Amino acid sequence: MGKGVTNTQIKRYRKSFDADQSAKVAQNAVSNTELPALALSRDLVQNMDFSFSTKLDEWSVTNQMRSGRCWLFATLNLFRVGAMKKLNVKDFEFSQAHIHFWDKLERANHFLEAIIETSDRPVDDRTIHFLLGDPIGDGGQWNMAMNLIRKHGLVPMSAYPESHSSSNTRWMNAVLKDILRSSASEIRGILDGGGSEKEARDHKEGRMADIWKILCIHLGTPPAKFDWQWRDKDNEFHRKGEMTPMEFAEEYVDVDWEDYVCIVNDPRNEYYRTYTVDFLQNVAGGPPVVYLNVPSDEMKAVTQRLLEDGTPVWMGCDVGKHMERKRGLWDAELYQLEGLYGVSYGMDKADRLRFGQTMMTHAMLFTGVDVVDGKPRRWRVENSWGDKESGIKGYYTMNDNWYDEHMFEIAAPSGYLTDEMRDGLEGEPIVLPAWDPMGSLAREEALE
Repeated sequence: MGKGVTNTQIKRYRKSFDADQSAKVAQNAVSNTELPALALSRDLVQNMDFSFSTKLDEWSVTNQMRSGRCWLFATLNLFRVGAMKKLNVKDFEFSQAHIHFWDKLERANHFLEAIIETSDRPVDDRTIHFLLGDPIGDGGQWNMAMNLIRKHGLVPMSAYPESHSSSNTRWMNAVLKDILRSSASEIRGILDGGGSEKEARDHKEGRMADIWKILCIHLGTPPAKFDWQWRDKDNEFHRKGEMTPMEFAEEYVDVDWEDYVCIVNDPRNEYYRTYTVDFLQNVAGGPPVVYLNVPSDEMKAVTQRLLEDGTPVWMGCDVGKHMERKRGLWDAELYQLEGLYGVSYGMDKADRLRFGQTMMTHAMLFTGVDVVDGKPRRWRVENSWGDKESGIKGYYTMNDNWYDEHMFEIAAPSGYLTDEMRDGLEGEPIVLPAWDPMGSLAREEALE
């Protein structure tokens, strides 16, 4: 058979489709109605239960608005649980905009350092091409959030509230990309023309001053110190006085985040080994993003133990797969597309990673689990898309089969690791290429 589609083939396709009454009915339906509404499984929706044997959340959800800051929201949502208890308040938020400011500044610096580091390669090198494709996206990883907090601390929302650009990052990011790509071109021009690394870094310093100015214009100047006082839920007034962001983080974060390990399920690669992704970083010189790869059922067991011990769990997943947003539902068979089209989908999780059909797109927080006979059957998730038209007041229910197919990562204290997992932490991480899907949560195209 030749390479092109022939008229004979087309005639055969026409005849087959016209004779398929199920396909004709599907054509009538799909051409007049949105696909998700047609394919949504009535049985799953009808039988979904929203109760949980373990439920930790007693607070309202947050809203990242039109930004890709899910990883920061999930982190600070985890941290605010202990802060609310210590402050004796019903609700509290750390400033997501504050840590977002420092991520933008640090990531700009890291990008320009990467341009200097790769200056011995041609500009069309695949890694450089990848770096230039998304020099300042909103996404990120658990370790990247820790790098920022370790260096810049935290503040309450009142000390650094949202701006229009922190909640709607499109135009700010467009300006930053332009400046950073221009800066990359200028730095390469210096080095390619025989200039020294010192000259390149001197130029970088001037451009970093420009980045600082742009960020302050869009987001506001981050406070070096602030006055902190509040009234608790018993109507008692408290005054701490002047605090720095580092002092505030030390005082009000009770999570021992330095002891946390990022656990992933990546069936393409060997289990009980650590991995990192080339150039997946925001703070130059900071600890790298390191993943410990384990089977899904073992990652699930750690998640369950943490929740049953009263600790919410930071996680990363492919959020848009088999999701019904308004109802807040996930199930691996939520949409019956194979039955609608009469075709089969043949890839497993590993091949979906290899062939670009899945990747980490969103970070959230597990806040509950329903366990029967020791095994989880569904999970409760705190999202950061607000409480309007998103789940049940912003909370979602994940059936257990979805966890295996579309969950990729959790962050957990080292004490919850098995001996085999701890052994796997030994040795240098295997470096995956910069464009590997295990780094996708830090990219701009992460689905929010």
